[in-house]
Amino acid sequence: MSKKTPIAVVGMAGLFPGASDPDTFWDNIIHQVDTTAEVPKDRWIVDPGAMVDPTPGPDKAYSNRCCLVRDFTFDPRGFTLDAGLLESLDPLHQMVLYAGKSAYESCTADCRNPERTGVILAAIALPTDAASRLTRRLRGPAFEEKLLGDSALGEITPLERKEILAAGVVGLPAAILARGLGLGGGSFTLDAACASSIYAVKLACDELTAHRADAMLAGGVSRPECLYTQVGFSQLGALSPSGCCAPFDESADGLVVGEGVGIVVLKRLEDALRHGDTIHAVIRGIGLSNDMEGNLLAPASEGQVRAMESAYRTAGWSPQDVDLIECHGAGTPVGDATELRSLCSLWGESGWTPGQCAIGSVKSMIGHLL
Repeated sequence: MSKKTPIAVVGMAGLFPGASDPDTFWDNIIHQVDTTAEVPKDRWIVDPGAMVDPTPGPDKAYSNRCCLVRDFTFDPRGFTLDAGLLESLDPLHQMVLYAGKSAYESCTADCRNPERTGVILAAIALPTDAASRLTRRLRGPAFEEKLLGDSALGEITPLERKEILAAGVVGLPAAILARGLGLGGGSFTLDAACASSIYAVKLACDELTAHRADAMLAGGVSRPECLYTQVGFSQLGALSPSGCCAPFDESADGLVVGEGVGIVVLKRLEDALRHGDTIHAVIRGIGLSNDMEGNLLAPASEGQVRAMESAYRTAGWSPQDVDLIECHGAGTPVGDATELRSLCSLWGESGWTPGQCAIGSVKSMIGHLL
């Protein structure tokens, strides 16, 4: 991004725990709505009660509390793809189509140019519901046949072919959205762990700055097989045993897993002003870095500071110009402490007064969307 090319957010949509649109999402923030609840029995392939163990061994979870999207019904109409195909896709892809269409249609209609609009989305490569079903269908019989000394699996059925498509996480979310909306500006899906959505927005801004596109849809989606994430984060020692996400609080004991999708439509600010778009926000700088010496649960402060300093430098701002910071704030004690040290390092020792800048993390209400 260049200082001379500010980027406008001209459309946005999302589907989150407790909210199917941005207005409801914001209303939930104002009213401090906590969407954490016990997982419904129909979301896991086994009884949730049989999976919880406060000191889990293999294949057990600390808690069955998480933040899930409930009561979402996908409408396959209005896309340039077969409705039957769309109805067979995994919920992850249906959520992307819903949010992407809503975001795109929220922009000024007579200024949309599909051929100059691209899509960059973030989706961590974790098993989806469809991938889990496919694994049970294919690998389960293969395991049994191996035990019986027979390795012949036979032909892949039409149903299995559909499930193979539906299970796609890497590549398919952005591609299916671009195809479904008839967008010709290119598309790809990326995985950069917890920074994935920021990477997607940064790369989308770069496309606009370089004039390779006139509008970009960017954002992220997370809708994994939630039994997998619940057990996986327990094995990592990162899941909250209390089932409560409390970022930066002394009671914090780990993260709570959430799911959802958020997509924004971006344009160069000068174009948005000329087109008369509604401008929700302006992006003036984004900083990226690698942790180098950090890891998934214990990030390196030096890498975080490097990313923040790059963002401020690009924007032409001082940290003292900011009065609200939405943090990563996952509720893991080590991760939160590292982020606070990084912010203190960024701010320095002078020029601050108590209460000058608020910090927070929406993960306390919707969980960690990964």
